[in-house]
Amino acid sequence: MSTDMAAAKRAEIFTHVHKTLVEMFDLDAGDIKPEARLYEDLDIDSIDAVDLVVELKQFTGRRINPDDFKSVRTIDDVVNAVERLMQR
Repeated sequence: MSTDMAAAKRAEIFTHVHKTLVEMFDLDAGDIKPEARLYEDLDIDSIDAVDLVVELKQFTGRRINPDDFKSVRTIDDVVNAVERLMQR
């Protein structure tokens, strides 16, 4: 995949995660930045995180191993995890 295509795919993933967080958890769109921490900055709890993973499973069409998301702390981490899933 070319660098431009990878960047476009990454932007698409970020946009989807951004939209999902706003719609599912009623978050302020301006607060959702790559460096935003899910738990500390966005007040996402473990139940919300499970809901997010379920939605991302639908988005990717792939089975998600919970271990893939154990180290996720920021929005950028979520995007990276989804990007890895889609490359499998």
